[in-house]
Amino acid sequence: MRFPFAVHRLGRLGSLPLTGDATHAGTAQVTDTAEGGFGPSALRVQARIVELPGGVCSSFAIAGYPRQVQAGWLEPLLTYPGRVEVALHIEPVPPLIAAQRLRRQLARLESSSRAGAAAGRLADFGVETAADDAAELAACLARGQGRLFQVGLYVTVHANDRDELAEHLQRVRALCASMLLDAQPTTFRALQGWTTTLPLGADDIGVRRAFDTAALAAAFPFSSPDIQAVLGDTPVLYGLNAHSCGVVTWDRFAADNHNSVTIARSGAGKSYFTKLEALRLLYSGVQVAVIDPEDEYRRLARAVGGTHLALGAAGVRLNPFDLPDTGEPDTLTRRALFLQTLVETILAQPLAPAARAALDRAVIATYAAAGITADPRTWRRPAPLLPDLVAQLSVAADTGNTHAADLATHLEPYASGSYSGLLCGPTTTPPDGHLVVFSLRDLPDEVRPVAMLLALDAIWRRVTDPGDRRRRLVVVDEAWTLMQTDAGARFLYRLAKSSRKHWAGLAVVTQDAADLLSCDLGKAVIANAATQILLRQAPQVIEQVADAFDLTDGEQAFLLSAEQGQGLLLGAGGGSDRAAFCAIASPAEHTLATTSPAELAQLEATEPRVTAHPLTTATPDDAPEVP
Repeated sequence: MRFPFAVHRLGRLGSLPLTGDATHAGTAQVTDTAEGGFGPSALRVQARIVELPGGVCSSFAIAGYPRQVQAGWLEPLLTYPGRVEVALHIEPVPPLIAAQRLRRQLARLESSSRAGAAAGRLADFGVETAADDAAELAACLARGQGRLFQVGLYVTVHANDRDELAEHLQRVRALCASMLLDAQPTTFRALQGWTTTLPLGADDIGVRRAFDTAALAAAFPFSSPDIQAVLGDTPVLYGLNAHSCGVVTWDRFAADNHNSVTIARSGAGKSYFTKLEALRLLYSGVQVAVIDPEDEYRRLARAVGGTHLALGAAGVRLNPFDLPDTGEPDTLTRRALFLQTLVETILAQPLAPAARAALDRAVIATYAAAGITADPRTWRRPAPLLPDLVAQLSVAADTGNTHAADLATHLEPYASGSYSGLLCGPTTTPPDGHLVVFSLRDLPDEVRPVAMLLALDAIWRRVTDPGDRRRRLVVVDEAWTLMQTDAGARFLYRLAKSSRKHWAGLAVVTQDAADLLSCDLGKAVIANAATQILLRQAPQVIEQVADAFDLTDGEQAFLLSAEQGQGLLLGAGGGSDRAAFCAIASPAEHTLATTSPAELAQLEATEPRVTAHPLTTATPDDAPEVP
């Protein structure tokens, strides 16, 4: 069985039945009897050249290879500035036959080395190196760590006339020589050389070389030499390499940590790219949770059967007093500490020590009034509500505690006033599912940081559940909203620091680079992101971005002139893995990821209206209450 890879720069030709003697110069007539087929009407086959209508071509067979290769070593051939067809024919060798061939080869090499030593000749280092390689390969096959393949690599060069072809042939052979490849012309087999590089799956030349699994993987023709990181079980296609025809794939779960940061100006395509990555991670079984400030992920959630919670809509609530079912002995204490963070976010300022103490006493009293104590057996009782906390603070205020009175005054609008729609009742819809989207579009700006913190807390409860360990991705779109408050920034920093321990990744997406780079906590979030994505940047912040990510002058120029969807991947904290890419999507993916108002209006006009299922979307009528 053959597994051909054919890489073409100018399209493909169909299967062509050929007639004529292919081993001598002459003319071979080409016919295609398939209905609607097409092909050249005639071609002239000479010793090394095949003349086609409108051009000529000549082929090479690679007969010699370097001893060691790196990933993406075929990239120079694929990016040659001309029409070049590269075909890689792969045929697996059965393990038993491979072991026998290796033993014979090793015996010949050992025999040659010993015969030379017995005759008093100097040691042949090439033979010794080949013997070592054969022994190492045989050991790998014996341990089941790889397989053996017969590989043929062929190149066909096209041009408009003979003079141009001669020039391109000289350049391609020089390029192959610089890659330590021995390119031999297919003399008197020009026709077979051309058909071998067509996508027919037939190797008519038969110039093969034995490759092991690692060497063959490095020869994969669509990898990018700019990315040296090892891919794990969840690689994601980021897009095409902006400077070549290779692709850029990245696996955030194979990096040092699973976090990422995406920074771009408005309209550069950051939400589009983030939705593509989330969708492709869903293909691999990764659970995804999204903080969506502009309700851009609704279509994606509906398409994949996810859970969509429209925070701020009537009847949709999240209770911050809910206790997670993790079984940890300090669950109640952690919940009390989170409530202090929540109150600081509501106040938009840190709590004074006396006010913090008053709040802590009120929180404990609120849980106690609901029958919840340090005994884990009481944690399944219905959780108290924010109005209950305000009531406890009011009781403390009656005793003369001014700090409790101030806290009660500030929390009153969120308990029973204008901002009470989100926090005044028990949780309506549990955030469960393979994709959970918290939409914040219906919330006023004053409540958005609070809602984002509540959504992150609900997500974090699932992430830290020891009984449900799996790969997860937490997407915080427009993270600058949360970074506006000290409490929110600190909470986001804690997520970035500890998410790796729970097999989760935090994806921070923002269009305001200044807010993220101007504070120490924002810089710490960037430092704890092994995956960094930069799309088009504004001239006003390019210097800050360049200093934070150690960009070269060429990379700065690329980010200033990048088109929509083009970006720069900085892997391993801005280390050696750097690649410029252009995000690509299939038509179906584009339909789910686009944010263009014109396209969305056209899609909504052509699509039938679908009533949301109560298990996938939280609405006022179908949101079940959690006891």
